[in-house]
Amino acid sequence: MYDQGKQRLLLQGNEAIVQGALAAGCRFFAGYPITPASEIAEQLSVELPAVGGTFIQMEDEIAGMGAIIGASLAGVKSMTATSGPGFSLIQENLGFACVAEVPCVIVNVMRGGPSTGLPTCPAQGDVQMARWGTHGDHPIVVLSVSTVMDSFTITVKAFNIAEKYRVPVILLSDEIVAHTRECVELPDIGEVKVMDRIRPSVPPDWYKPYEGDARGVPPMASFGDGYRHHVTGLIHDEMGFPTQNPREVESFHKRLARKITRGFPDVQMTRGYFLDDAEIFVIAYGAVARSALRAVQDAREIGIKVGLMQLITLFPFPRRTITPLLKQCRSVLVPEMNLGQISREVQRVNEGFCTVVKHNRVDGKFITPREIYSHLIKI
Repeated sequence: MYDQGKQRLLLQGNEAIVQGALAAGCRFFAGYPITPASEIAEQLSVELPAVGGTFIQMEDEIAGMGAIIGASLAGVKSMTATSGPGFSLIQENLGFACVAEVPCVIVNVMRGGPSTGLPTCPAQGDVQMARWGTHGDHPIVVLSVSTVMDSFTITVKAFNIAEKYRVPVILLSDEIVAHTRECVELPDIGEVKVMDRIRPSVPPDWYKPYEGDARGVPPMASFGDGYRHHVTGLIHDEMGFPTQNPREVESFHKRLARKITRGFPDVQMTRGYFLDDAEIFVIAYGAVARSALRAVQDAREIGIKVGLMQLITLFPFPRRTITPLLKQCRSVLVPEMNLGQISREVQRVNEGFCTVVKHNRVDGKFITPREIYSHLIKI
C-alpha cells in the first residue's frame, strides 16, 4: 500500500538512479552519452545545476572517469554513467581510483556486446569485467539493481559505501531495468540515510593521507583545505609517496582488502523469497530477478518447494549467505543474460553440496518467467 501523504512518481530506472544520486548528495557528474544510459546524463544536466552542482559532458568516457576522480579529490560526491563500450574505456582510470582510494560511483547500464554489440538490447555480460576489468589485485564493490525502486535505494547505498570505505563502487543496471517505468514512492530527503567521508581530526602537520583507521579506511582531506595530499597511481606509503619497500607494499595491499572484508555485513546485500523450506532455489540478479520471482511464485502454486535468492551485491560475492542454501537444497538454478558469469561464482563456492543448473541467453532477448518456470518443472 502507498502512503497517501507521500509523493508518487512514475519513473524509469535511469530516472530513479538520478534521484538516488541527488538524494545521496551527488553534486558532480562527468560523462559521455551512450545507449542505454543516456537518460542519466540528460536528466542530471538539468537537475545538478538546479541544486548547485556541476554537469560536464566530456569528450569521451576516459575523460569522464578522470573528471569524477578529480572532483571527488576536491571534496565533491561524484558519479559517471555509461554502458559496455564506455565501461571498457574507463578501466585504467578506475584502477587509479582504486589505488588512490577515491570514492566515486560508476553506473554501467549493460547492453549486448562485445564492442558496439547490440546497443538497444538487454544483457548481463559485464559482470566479471566489473570485478576484474582493471588490472592488479584490487578489491571492488559491485551492486546490481532489479527494479525502479532499487535504482533509487541502491544508488544511495552505492554512494554511502563509496564514502564510508573510500572505494569506487560500480552499479550495474541493464537495458530492461533502465527503461522500465514503474510507480514508486520516494522518501523525503530528510528520511534518506546519507553517509559522508571521514575528514581528518588532526592538524595539517600531523596528517597522513593513507594511514588507515581501525577499519583500514584513511580519513580524507579535500584539496584546498590546507592538508598536504600527494596522489599517485604508484603504490605508496602512508604519506602518499611512491614506495618499493616490500613491507610497505604488502601492508598497502592488505589494508585495501581488509577495509572491504571487515565491511562484509554492511556491503553484502541479498533478498530472499520463500527460502525457509526450499528444496530448490534460484539465484538471480538485475532484470532477470524479476522473471525469477514470478516463476518461483508460479511454481509454488503447484507445490514445488522453490525459493529465490536475489543478489544485490555481486562482489564481494556473498558466499556466507549462499553457502547454507547450497547445503540445504538439492539444486540451484542460475539464469543469466550471459554465458554463465555468476554461475561460475556459484560453482566455485558450491563444493559439491548441490547440483548447479544454468540457463543462459545471449541473443539480445530477455529471459522470461516461463523459461525459468520450465526449468523448475524439469528440475
